[in-house]
Amino acid sequence: MTVVAEVPVRFRDHDAFGHVNNAVYATYCEQARVAYFEEVLDVPISELDIVVAHLELDYRAPIEGVGTVEVEVEAGEPGGKSFPLFYELSYEGEVVASGKTIQVAMDESGRPTRVPDSWREAIANQS
Repeated sequence: MTVVAEVPVRFRDHDAFGHVNNAVYATYCEQARVAYFEEVLDVPISELDIVVAHLELDYRAPIEGVGTVEVEVEAGEPGGKSFPLFYELSYEGEVVASGKTIQVAMDESGRPTRVPDSWREAIANQS
């Protein structure tokens, strides 16, 4: 299942060059990731034991102005202790960036652990 999160672009997101600062794109992905966890995995963020181990973003076009970014997020197949999420960010109908994160499931002591079966099932059933 692809989850689409609508994220507001705020004036403060812009840098001295008049476009959204590149680091803010990661925040837009973060907000979409939270929506994905809550909607697909049915886990509130307050109960989620997970860390982002890797982040990559490819920028295609600047965001100039305020409005809304649509962030599509979808999971890839889980490995043993981790799984990827893929992102596509659009502004005013144009794809402005794409990205990927790798999430690692953690146990109560803060150590990597197997991705829970319930998450695996939810990811496998996304269509």
